[in-house]
Amino acid sequence: MAVILDKVSSADQILIWGAGAIGGTVACYLSRAGFDISAVDANREHVQAVRERGLSITGPIETFTLPLRISTPADLVGLWKIIFLCTKALHTEAAAQQLLPHLAADGVVISLQNGFNELIISHAVGHQRTMGAFINFGADVLEPGVVHFGGRGAVVIGELDGSQTERLGRIHRILLHFEPGAITSDNIWGYLWGKMGYGSLLFASALTPSSIVEVLDSRDTRPVLTALVREIMAVAVAEGVMPISFNGYDPAAFAANGTAAAIDASFEAMVAFNRRSAKTHSGVWRDIALHHRKTECDAQFAPIVNLARRRGIAIPHLQRLIALMQEVESGARPQALNNLERLAAYTPAC
Repeated sequence: MAVILDKVSSADQILIWGAGAIGGTVACYLSRAGFDISAVDANREHVQAVRERGLSITGPIETFTLPLRISTPADLVGLWKIIFLCTKALHTEAAAQQLLPHLAADGVVISLQNGFNELIISHAVGHQRTMGAFINFGADVLEPGVVHFGGRGAVVIGELDGSQTERLGRIHRILLHFEPGAITSDNIWGYLWGKMGYGSLLFASALTPSSIVEVLDSRDTRPVLTALVREIMAVAVAEGVMPISFNGYDPAAFAANGTAAAIDASFEAMVAFNRRSAKTHSGVWRDIALHHRKTECDAQFAPIVNLARRRGIAIPHLQRLIALMQEVESGARPQALNNLERLAAYTPAC
């Protein structure tokens, strides 16, 4: 069935906070659709490039360049009812505080990020002004003013309490102009927990120089990757959350009673999904290998570590992943295939 999109209204003013890989891609598509888009980014070089040449989208899906109204946080003036927060997870708290003066009293912040950032956002702006979102499309900033859109993926939004609201429907219709397959859910936390399980696989792959597909496709690495995901899914179950499948990732396969056949089927489906994308390595890998900067690892997994400790659930593989990632981030350990062996049995340095 064809999707009938709402006509774009002049009242549909949207602020994109963070105009990098995710925010830049969404901003360009919504701007091209006719929405009144403003963007904010903390990278002055990126802001200047966009001001001078527009924001360029490249990649296998399509290539185009659009002018985009953009500023740094310090230069921003105005109020918005809709703000898409698209920063890295480790910048969420600072960004939420910065955007607060620009959020209308009846406005809403939607987290187009990875992790449980909704918890931080709602603490800053209020539960009623926070909406959950889950994204799994592939994009990277290639250089200031240029974003590579490597592959489409799931886009899901939902109210934090699972309710069906008018604003949820309105924002869903807006996002359809970016991703025609976007959906709403009454279990957004299920998607977010599912993404954390899948995301742990991407973090593990970033410990190596290999591509996402190479790591997921290796029969040698699947046992340790399975153990890692099972720990995260165990915490989700203890929290009363039903994780939801997407793009080949099947949370049920990694449950305590999941079968070897189901696990292999999920790995094969994830490999097939990632083979279709021009994004060969994760953003985590790029943070380490290309940008030499701290990843989102601590910010994304800290809530799960805290919940596991509170529930008395052992998560040795996740703790090893975090410790190894910290060493790789700092340069104390190289990205190497044998890091996955250490993920199976590793004692962090004191």
